[in-house]
Amino acid sequence: MENKDLNISEMIKMQKELHEINKERWGEYYPEDAKNHLLYMVEEMGECISIIKKKGIDTIMQEGHVRERFVEEISDVLMYYIEVLIRLGISPEELSKAYIEKHNTNMNRNFVEDNKRKYE
Repeated sequence: MENKDLNISEMIKMQKELHEINKERWGEYYPEDAKNHLLYMVEEMGECISIIKKKGIDTIMQEGHVRERFVEEISDVLMYYIEVLIRLGISPEELSKAYIEKHNTNMNRNFVEDNKRKYE
């Protein structure tokens, strides 16, 4: 597959293709499995954090093999994230709408003031 900028629909399609060839081992899609996939995603985030702790940000930014390993782990995080979307029936359109709305909210938000109020 060529390198490209994937969209959510394409990632869902790819993840479903992977699931299809592993269906016997992985079973059917069940919404209750989303919880486990969130936990797997957190585990993969831990692997990303481990690389940061062991190698440092500068190494990730400057050394190709360390960067490749880090990006691979980030890809694992994204794959589990996509699994959660699939299992909970969250469509690309539904996610996009929520993302845009949250972005617009954040664009008008004063994070410093919000955090002051939160912890006073």
